[in-house]
Amino acid sequence: MSEKLTKIDIIGRSGKFEELKEALNEIGVTGMTVTQVLGSGMQKGKTESYRGVPFTVDLLPKVKVEIVVCEVPVEKVVETARRVLNTGNIGDGKIFVYEIANAIRIRTGEEGADAI
Repeated sequence: MSEKLTKIDIIGRSGKFEELKEALNEIGVTGMTVTQVLGSGMQKGKTESYRGVPFTVDLLPKVKVEIVVCEVPVEKVVETARRVLNTGNIGDGKIFVYEIANAIRIRTGEEGADAI
């Protein structure tokens, strides 16, 4: 395994997912894992009303996109995600970048960049 593998987790607003997916495809990101998640941060939830009774929703729905790259530059992925997801408001999301020790394709046994 000679090429460096990097995992990028992008957590953002669910309503921005399609735009993010299209923008990532345009820069060459073809594979991703997508999960619907709940979370809270600076936003601290929101107050809603059910049958006239106010209650606080502490965990807000978000989408989590997990990507592993070796050929597409990490900076390009991060910049694309920031551009698409940024509204300037609390709750835009977070991006986490990790180094990956190895990746193995289960079907063939290929490792590293070949497994991506």
